[in-house]
Amino acid sequence: MIALIDYGAGNLRSVHKALVHVGANVQLVTRPAELSAAAAVVLPGVGAFDDCLNALQRQELFSACREFIRTGRPFLGICVGYQALFERSEEFNSKAPGLGVFQGRVVRFSGTGGLKVPQIGWNQLEILQPDCPLFRGISDGSFVYFVHSYYPLPSDPAIVAARTDYGEAFASAAWHGNVFATQFHPEKSQAVGLRLLRNFVDHVGSGPTD
Repeated sequence: MIALIDYGAGNLRSVHKALVHVGANVQLVTRPAELSAAAAVVLPGVGAFDDCLNALQRQELFSACREFIRTGRPFLGICVGYQALFERSEEFNSKAPGLGVFQGRVVRFSGTGGLKVPQIGWNQLEILQPDCPLFRGISDGSFVYFVHSYYPLPSDPAIVAARTDYGEAFASAAWHGNVFATQFHPEKSQAVGLRLLRNFVDHVGSGPTD
C-alpha cells in the first residue's frame, strides 16, 4: 500500500487518480498510525510552504514523515511536498521549519529576463542522475508541467537528480537513498509523468533502499 498524505491542501484527487492508473494500491492517510503499514509514502503539494508544514504539525504527521523516511521505505515529495523536505523557505517570510531531510532553503524566482512568476506550464528536464529509478525510460529533455514561484536550493548538489532552466537553473528533482522529490507535477505531466509514477510504484515493489 502507498500512503498518500492528506493534510487538507494537497492536489490529492489528481495524484490519487494518477497513482491508481499506474497500478498502485493507494490509501489516503491523515494520522501517523496509518503510515505504519505503508510500503511507501507520497507527500503532494499545492499552496504555501507554511500551510503545508503547519498542517503536518497539527496532524502529528511532521515527525511521522521523518520517522518513516528513517525506515528506508520509499518517500516521494511533489511540488510543495518537495520543498517541505528542506530546512526552511523564504516564501512570505516563512516561519515554519521544514522537515530538514535535505539541507538547504527554498527561494523565489528572480523574475529576470521578463519571465513571469509563477512559472506555469511546460518546461524541460535536464536529467543529471540517469540512474535515478524515477527516470528509467524517460529521455533527457522531456517536458513536464510546473506551477510554482519558489524552488529549493540544495546545499548538496549531489542530491540534484534533474534541473530545469527558467531564467535561472534550478533543481527540479532530487534523490538521495529512499527519498525522491520533484518540483514539477507528475500527475499533470501526461505520459512522462505517468511513466515517472509507474517507476516509483515499481521501485516500491522492489523493496526498501539502503
